[in-house]
Amino acid sequence: MTESIRNADVLIIGGGLSGTMLAVQLLRLPGQRSILVIEPRAELGRGEAYSAVELGHTLNGNAARMSVDPDNADDLTQWLTDYIGAGGWPESGQQHVPICELFPPRGIFGLYAQQRLAEARTLSASTVEHVRGEVVDLHVEDACTLLTLDNGQQLRGTYAVLATGMFPAARTPQTESSGLNAAAVDPWDVQTMTQIDPQSTVLIIGSGLTMVDAVVSLEQAGHRGPIEIFSRHGLLPHVRRQPPSWEDFLAADHSLRRPRQLLREVRRQCRLAQAQGIDWQAPLDTVRAHIGRLWSQASEGEKRQFVRHVRPWWESHHHRSPPLSAQLVARLQREGRLRIQAASFKGLVASNSGVAIRLRRRGEQVVTQVSGAALINSSGIEYDWRRVARPLPQQLLKRGLIQPGPLALGIAADVSGAVVDAQGNVSPRLFAMGPPLRGMWWESTAVTDVAIQAKALAAKLSQI
Repeated sequence: MTESIRNADVLIIGGGLSGTMLAVQLLRLPGQRSILVIEPRAELGRGEAYSAVELGHTLNGNAARMSVDPDNADDLTQWLTDYIGAGGWPESGQQHVPICELFPPRGIFGLYAQQRLAEARTLSASTVEHVRGEVVDLHVEDACTLLTLDNGQQLRGTYAVLATGMFPAARTPQTESSGLNAAAVDPWDVQTMTQIDPQSTVLIIGSGLTMVDAVVSLEQAGHRGPIEIFSRHGLLPHVRRQPPSWEDFLAADHSLRRPRQLLREVRRQCRLAQAQGIDWQAPLDTVRAHIGRLWSQASEGEKRQFVRHVRPWWESHHHRSPPLSAQLVARLQREGRLRIQAASFKGLVASNSGVAIRLRRRGEQVVTQVSGAALINSSGIEYDWRRVARPLPQQLLKRGLIQPGPLALGIAADVSGAVVDAQGNVSPRLFAMGPPLRGMWWESTAVTDVAIQAKALAAKLSQI
């Protein structure tokens, strides 16, 4: 019934970090507007990434790199200084480094985001309210957007924003993916891992940062047996260090545009740094600020070439592991307990005890079977919304309100985040930010990227 429909100026779909940062930026703007954040979890600001409770599950960037305030790079460092000074996170003193170099636990970072939202609320004439539920359908009308939640409730807003965050990976057909996810242990569920035989073999699919968290979880659960890791390229994340500053060579030379040109120059700069006794991560870190420009000006063929041939090495070199977690992985490798192999996952095998999987090792044609006591799926994020088994993405695609983004990474949008529908029309009512715009900017998941997008989108919504 229409009288049961709630109204707001802005509907934010997703109350993890992306949606929370957008809410904060809207609250900071002059004027008075009503904002509803639709999020199934009990708390805003955490999402899946920052709901972790174990201190060993840390950010993969130090405090100086992880501010949620695009106008103050030291915001997290300042907040942590006060938090630690008040007695929070006493374990941080064991690391003997400046606060700006600490890698905070994910749960503490979630608290930081929540407090910034609370502060913005107290200083604003606008209002933010958490509506707990999952959006299962969305209509775009001439003058508004209309959302339907899983409990049947409807919300009407002048604008709606897809701040859905990340979806679990599904690199196999969905029937197999569902079976994999059902058979696998959550990478962050330490309590469930305590029920695994501590001397047994654990299998992990994927070798990125989620795998690193999974190994930390196993260690905290008391597991002391073998860990077998399988990924298509067999690459581990490098450890994140704190290199000195390096000249921004891409700012000085805009003729470097094509992926091969960029790759050659990055390698040259890294060799030059090493020849001077400087960490190779220093020149690589300067590339970060130019990724959006480089990606957007590349042709579709160049983007495809990058994803096919460069992406695994970009991910392992750029998305690095926090030092303490990397030390654990390295120690387990030295002890012979952790082994990584280049192999593609081909499916589950019925097993009366434990779990068994089918693999094809790199360079081989034969498919082999591997067994273990437990399986952890750490294969990353699914960016192709056509493969996301959730009601909202499926309904948006069915209605033609969205179309896949470049290379099926996320969804299509214009530079402001306005969503492009299946007919190529730019929506005046529906917007997106964060991970859904992966295809637009390539790097659209890091805290600093999302913070910048949140500020720009808030300004856009306040003007139209």
